[in-house]
Amino acid sequence: MLCDVDDASAGTAGQTAGVRWKLAEPGRQLDANVVGLPPGAVVDTHTEPELDVLVLVVAGEGELSSGDTTEPLAAGALCWLPRASSRRLAAGPQGLSYVTVHARRPGMRIGRGPAGRREA
Repeated sequence: MLCDVDDASAGTAGQTAGVRWKLAEPGRQLDANVVGLPPGAVVDTHTEPELDVLVLVVAGEGELSSGDTTEPLAAGALCWLPRASSRRLAAGPQGLSYVTVHARRPGMRIGRGPAGRREA
């Protein structure tokens, strides 16, 4: 058992937008988060250049915009956001909670790159 999604996604009203839970187990190949948006909050238009992302709505309602398309979201909606696609999420009047899953991003490393340059 990793997380009780109902507990992690409950009560977005009065809270700031953000991650309520994240997968942190060592050796994993996935990243996953439970994200909560209070009523009216927006995740502005952005693009994930390298990773496909699955979004599963677990509570509340809202909208997902990608390109020229806007889809209503409600609990149970499962969306695939292909890499390089733009997306915008907006919470409805009850707020919006969702799970994201994608391949794990490699951690930042500080070391020496080609020709002895430092990399972060």
